[in-house]
Amino acid sequence: MTSVEPPEHVRATFGLREVAPVSLNDWDGGWRLGDVVLSPVADHARAAWSAKVREHLAVDGLRIAHPVRATDGRYVVSGWRADTFVDGAPEPRHDEVVSVSLRLHKATAELERPRFLVQPPVAPWVDVDVFVAADRAAWETVPLRSLRAGGVPLATTPDGQRSLELIGQLSTLRKPVRSPDQLVHGDLFGTVLFSGAHTPALTDITPYWRPATWAAGVVVVDALAWGGGDDGLLERWSTLPEWPQMLLRALMFRLAVHALHPRSTPEAFPGLARTADMVRLVL
Repeated sequence: MTSVEPPEHVRATFGLREVAPVSLNDWDGGWRLGDVVLSPVADHARAAWSAKVREHLAVDGLRIAHPVRATDGRYVVSGWRADTFVDGAPEPRHDEVVSVSLRLHKATAELERPRFLVQPPVAPWVDVDVFVAADRAAWETVPLRSLRAGGVPLATTPDGQRSLELIGQLSTLRKPVRSPDQLVHGDLFGTVLFSGAHTPALTDITPYWRPATWAAGVVVVDALAWGGGDDGLLERWSTLPEWPQMLLRALMFRLAVHALHPRSTPEAFPGLARTADMVRLVL
């Protein structure tokens, strides 16, 4: 994601008028201004929620980018948020990201469910609605039934159609799960930064209300599909509660994102198809 430079009035409201912004590659369109990063916000409610949680969150073995409030106390100003800068970059250290997931979700287990996580996606869709719909598709009794009932157009591209077919096939392999839902971060790959031997850092939290093991499953599915992760990832974390079923739902979630997102590319599908073959073997 790239963004235009933060407007002067936004910089001023965060007390950064005299600091020159420098574009960053690892902060989802963010700009560094001294010890602060200004980032464009896709969803105001989620950004403000993440900032409020990270303001006081402490996790063993994890550096956290804490929010910087505007001079009037706001977390978000004209579509921008501010956080303390933490050094590092995403790296294919997949097992370490899973470990971060487990530690983080011990700390978030007592958080309440935000009201916006109860709301269904509504037209006109924006990016966040795609992910909400994809999450529901992986868990509802008949995947994507609610979208079809609402008249939402589904994928028409060959790879999108294949994703929908795979979702239907995989849904027949689901079994009931008993792991409790809680607040989890469902996009760890893009928000965990590494810097040599230093403690990993976390720049944001993308909230979902699912079992903690599901979030670890999303990490592994992403690693296998697109991150160059080795096949042993599936076995190394197999002691996690209801691991095969959580992997299955994480995979269905990513397939649904691929089928629904307007910026999906055909090149992303082969990795998902290969991962589906691997997950079937552990069920």
